[in-house]
Amino acid sequence: MTVFADLMAGAYTVWYRDVLGLVTDRSRLIGSLVMTAVMLIGLGFGLGGLIGKVGAGAGGPMGGMSVPGVPFVQFIFPAMLAMTVLGTALQSTMSMVYDREFGFMRKILVAPVSRTSVALGKVAGGMTIALIQAALMLLVAPFVGIHFTLGSALLVVLVLVVLAATITSLGVLVASRQTSQQGFQLVNMLVMMPIMMLSLGSFLPSFGSGMMASAFKIASQLNPVTYGIDALRQAMLGAAMPASLVLHPVTLDVLVLCVLFVAFLVLGVRLFAKQD
Repeated sequence: MTVFADLMAGAYTVWYRDVLGLVTDRSRLIGSLVMTAVMLIGLGFGLGGLIGKVGAGAGGPMGGMSVPGVPFVQFIFPAMLAMTVLGTALQSTMSMVYDREFGFMRKILVAPVSRTSVALGKVAGGMTIALIQAALMLLVAPFVGIHFTLGSALLVVLVLVVLAATITSLGVLVASRQTSQQGFQLVNMLVMMPIMMLSLGSFLPSFGSGMMASAFKIASQLNPVTYGIDALRQAMLGAAMPASLVLHPVTLDVLVLCVLFVAFLVLGVRLFAKQD
């Protein structure tokens, strides 16, 4: 019990330091909200005026009568929410490299705190930061016509927590062996750019047809963010969600994210514990 308490105490300290850095830096909070609003206006209302409604004539996720489709701005809102979590979670793990490069991590590692607790604290801190940014973006949801019931709100929170945990664990895995900010940014882009590009398919009404569209669809199935976007879209749109745009059941989306979270977390903690 003492070992577990010491593990949690060390993780809490690291978590508190990371979250305190976000709270005291209001420019990060305001900047993220403004950027999201600009993207939402440009893509949702600008491009949405050309596309109109998505999935018209398709039934809802539970079948039954056809639905008239959903406005494009509502269709892309869950995708933008997931992209906010992706960018914030991966960038927040950069503090691991920053601390190592400037010697602060060395002070932590010589303290009577296990490296496992430090890695867990970084994951918890990145999760919390990503969820705070997502919560700010959710304030915009009513203005685009997305309203929540108690059940849908709880489901959205669950999906966001699992998605943030998965992406942050991936970020810790990437940062665990990096020794410089330049190296981390390069590797991070090599990881983040394919994920972002594959996630762009979630902004589109369909994958289209043909060999390239099929290859893109298969590659998208390997992208963890795809499952998060699919689950968020079903949770936020509910019965209005066109069945033709549902990729997987929500339970399968959440299960895949949980499995990836455990895999990334175990590998990330192991690599971090082996660093010099």
